[in-house]
This record gives sequence, C-alpha cells and structure tokens, in this order.
Amino acid sequence: MLNRENSNIIFREACQLMPGGVNSPARAFDAVGGDPIVFDRGEGAYLYDVDGNRYLDYVQSWGPMILGHAHPQVIAAIQAAAVKGTSFGAPTQLENTLAKIIIDTIPSIKKIRFVNSGTEAAMSAIRLARGFTGRKKIIKFIGNYHGHVDSLLIAAGSSAATLGVPNSPGVTEGAVQDTIILPYNNVDTLKDTFHRIGKEVAAVIVEPVAGNMGCVIGNSNFLYELRHLTQEHGSILIFDEVMCGWRVGKSGAGSRFSLLPDITTLGKVIGGGLPVGAYGGREDIMNNVLPAGKVFQAGTLSGNPLAMAAGIATLKVLNETDPFAAVERKSAMLAEGLEDAAREAHIPVTVEQIGSMMTLFFLSDTDSKTDIYRISGTTFNGGIVERSTATSSTGGCFSSKISDWDSASKCNTKRYAEFFWKMLERGFYFPCSQFETFFMSTVITEKEINQTINAAAEVLKSLK
Repeated sequence: MLNRENSNIIFREACQLMPGGVNSPARAFDAVGGDPIVFDRGEGAYLYDVDGNRYLDYVQSWGPMILGHAHPQVIAAIQAAAVKGTSFGAPTQLENTLAKIIIDTIPSIKKIRFVNSGTEAAMSAIRLARGFTGRKKIIKFIGNYHGHVDSLLIAAGSSAATLGVPNSPGVTEGAVQDTIILPYNNVDTLKDTFHRIGKEVAAVIVEPVAGNMGCVIGNSNFLYELRHLTQEHGSILIFDEVMCGWRVGKSGAGSRFSLLPDITTLGKVIGGGLPVGAYGGREDIMNNVLPAGKVFQAGTLSGNPLAMAAGIATLKVLNETDPFAAVERKSAMLAEGLEDAAREAHIPVTVEQIGSMMTLFFLSDTDSKTDIYRISGTTFNGGIVERSTATSSTGGCFSSKISDWDSASKCNTKRYAEFFWKMLERGFYFPCSQFETFFMSTVITEKEINQTINAAAEVLKSLK
C-alpha cells in the first residue's frame, strides 16, 4: 500500500478550512471513495505527492498541461512576466500577442475577449448572443458542462453527475426558465425543437466533444444539423471548446469537423496551467461587447500578464513542434491497449477517444451477456471521427459507443472506482470519476503507455 500519511493529515486539516476540503468538487474522491491525494509538484509526465509517491499523470490538471508539467519554456515565460509585475488592470502587449496567435489558429475567431475562467467565457458568450439577437431562449444538451453559470448548471454532467446533484440548490426556476435542455447527439429532437420555437432561440451552446460525462464525441449528423438549423433560424451557435480546444487538433473542433461556429469559448490550454478563459467569434457579433458595443462584460484580472505569458509560450511550442498527430497516435495506442486488456479479462468496457482525449467506460454487467461489438479504430469522414465496428469479440465484452448522457450514466461506476484505486497503487493517476476524461500529453512516451497497459491488464484481471 502507498504511504499517504501526509496527504491524510493535510486533507483532514483542509476539511476544517474549506467545504469538503477542496476548492472544486472534481478534486474530491467522492465518486471513487476515500480521500484525495495532496500533490507537491509536477515534472514532465509525472506528479509527486506530499509523501514522495510518483504517479504517471493522465489527468493533467483536467486538460491544460498538454506539454506536461513545468515545461521549461512555459516556466521561463511566467518568471519573465512575474518580475515585471503580476497585474496592472490595464492593457499589455502580451494580450495582443496571445490574441493574434489564437485568431491565426482558429478560423472562426476574428476578435476575442479574455476572461478568467471557462465559466466566465460561457456566461459572457450567452449574454452576448442574447444581446446580439434580442432573443431570450438558450438550448443546451444533457451531459454538457459549461461551468457553474446558473442558467447552464442543469443536466450538466461532470461534478454534478459525479456527486448526484444534477440540479444545484440555489439555482432558481427564474434563472433557468429560458434554458431548453435537449439530449446530446439526438437529431430528431433537435429538429423538432427548432421547428416549434426556432425563432425564439438566441443561441445553442454545445461541447462538440463532450468531456464532462466522460469523453463523448458529437456525431457528424448532429453537428452538421446543428449548424444548419441555427443558420436557418438566425440563432447563434456557440462551440464550448474550453476542454477540447487544442485537444482534438491544432485549430480546434470546429476546424476538425469542418464547421464554423459563430462564437467559441476557450480555456485550459490557452493559459498553460494558469487561470484563463476567452470567448471569440465573428467580428459583427464581438463588436457588441462593451466598450465597442453595449453588452456588458468586465474583469479586473482579465488578460492577466502571467496567464498571457504562459499561454503564449504553450501555443508557441505547439505551433513550432506540431505534436498533434503524434499525441493522437499515443492516445489511440492506449485506447486499443485498454480495450484488448479488458477483452482478455472478460470485463465489459468501451473506450471513446479523439485527439488527446479519451475515457474508459466500464459497462454494466448485463452488457457482457449479449452479443456486443468491440469499438476500435478511428476513421475520418469530413473531419468527423467515426468509430468502426469490427466483428463480435470473444466473450461479448464490448459495446457500441457511448453517445449521450443516458448511455454514459448506465456505466459501472463501482468497477471504475476499483480500477482507479488499483491503478493508483501502481503509480498511475487517472480521473477520480467515471464521468471525466483522460488526457495524453506530449511528454508521455510509448514505453510509459506500454507500462500503463501492462498494469491495467493486471488490474482488469483482478476486478470482481
């Protein structure tokens, strides 16, 4: 057993100081049982806890650390910015530099506004869409998470699903009365809703690749129909790429899927691990934001020089090294290795993977008693990821892909929890919930992936 004495002491103290001992529910281990690990430092592909244990990290601060921890160029950029001062509440050249990099990278973004979190980005994008269209209603999808904005914190997956609180106390009926909730990847319901109330819809906000019910990929028919319907009815299409931005490809999910949203929200990777968010899009829409227009949005620390410097350094490294194909190959290698190991152990699973995002879904035991198809391989149809179905696997251990919250929510969370702890004991740090996403980094090697697969094979054979 790992020595966790110092972690336990620190966490017990934290519980006396902070609600639940954490500053974000995703950090709690409620979904897997037990207490969270307290970390001391990160270096490259690894995290080190306060008891000196080392873990190969597949969480990566929930996505930002695509270059790994403490990347030398990112740390140097932060240090250089810090010695000049940590905040001015005034314009800096760094804001221009990061804005140019993002605008040059993502075709749908012509102007951008920096904020401090993904939540702020989603909240501001919704307000802007309402101000631009003069309409009230917003459509979101079950299992998509857009931060803890009152009007969007319903059927949100992620921590709410993990903790069994799909609708947070404190969110009033008035706050959500103009929010319409639809099932993800369901074209028929989408068409019917727009047929009935399309002219009342200010915006649709969607994760083109959802990351907060596990990694769930928007299918081609759904995303293309979404773009068609919003254009036909004069509604704003918002792609929430806070999580999947730079994770599914260099120019974002919009480009990978050959679609141009009207507004895109960003975060995580663009801050290199520091707090940041952004929303950007068509110039005619963005020019409605104060002071160019009348839609209010402000933030004392928005465009913080340290966050801008870290983001610039991260995106420059990504642009110079172009690691996206290599990182995706490593992700596919891990996905296929886990699928094979589960098949050998007769454990029903399916793995969803795109770019450097993936989730190992443990299916209910009833799925193993039917003739189920293994999901493997990735092909591209107009930029959309399509999982190819092979012949039925021996033992029937695999399912068709997870496509929405309904299918994700039926997964075996107890079995995932057992897998999580046994992998942790072997030095592999995976998300502490079945409904979160694994992330690959540029610094994890094929040797380390093979070590992960071998450890997972042992663990899967030991599961009840």
